[in-house]
Amino acid sequence: MATRLARFESGLSELRYIPTAKHVRATVGGRTVVDSRRAVLLWEPQRVVPQYAVPVVDVAADLVPGRPGDGDTRGGPVRMGDRGTEVLTPEAGFGHHTARGEVLTVRTSDQERVGAAFRLADPDLADHVVLDWDAFDEWFEEAQPVIGHPHDPLARIDVLRSDRHVRVERDGTVLAESSRPRLLFETGLPVRFYLPPEDVRLDLLSPSGTRTTCAYKGIASYWAAPDTTATGTAGVPTDVAWTYSDPLPDAVPVTHMICFFDERVDIVVDGERNDRPLTPWS
Repeated sequence: MATRLARFESGLSELRYIPTAKHVRATVGGRTVVDSRRAVLLWEPQRVVPQYAVPVVDVAADLVPGRPGDGDTRGGPVRMGDRGTEVLTPEAGFGHHTARGEVLTVRTSDQERVGAAFRLADPDLADHVVLDWDAFDEWFEEAQPVIGHPHDPLARIDVLRSDRHVRVERDGTVLAESSRPRLLFETGLPVRFYLPPEDVRLDLLSPSGTRTTCAYKGIASYWAAPDTTATGTAGVPTDVAWTYSDPLPDAVPVTHMICFFDERVDIVVDGERNDRPLTPWS
């Protein structure tokens, strides 16, 4: 019997790692404190994106024992996918550790990043520490700055021109309609429909102050619409769409195009209404 693959769920309950040939560096206060050619990409159980772990000797800072709960504990598990699997996304802080180990603080001569490292109690990685991406000022792979989180070698995005007819509705109001979308396929996420701004009712939306970072696409800005649902607060704007004005190379084909949350609006494709997916943005 064939097995249906579920990429982001594969091995999710396990501690996983892959060695990388990339030269990895990170800075604190303009000083390089992580410099490694022996890094590994590592996923603690439930994590859907990797973190970097490097040999202790490749960290030019003191690693001071901390306490459980030190560090970034914002967010937490969310349910995602057809099975409603509980996962930790990049929005969940580094302090949510699901493997056994010791919490450490990274201390330089003039700065301290509390709970920014984690020494695993695993014999295969006994000389490594996992590092909190957000606790460092800049990350580099080779000579190239990297944002968001390390790239997953088993994940990618593809952008394709399409002639599907896409209509976007919210509470019965048509927000956009287009027969020239670009479809963005990203591993582990729903297909996203990016529409030309000329095909979007921008008079029904307002720019939002929200900004998010994607390691593959870049920095997104958002569009909001008033919430008119019975469960919401009437008139309070809710983010319903986003755009990339200066995307990273792989996402250049969707520059300035507008994409709506399938989770928050109704998407009708070629006359068929899509189900709303279960993701962290539901």
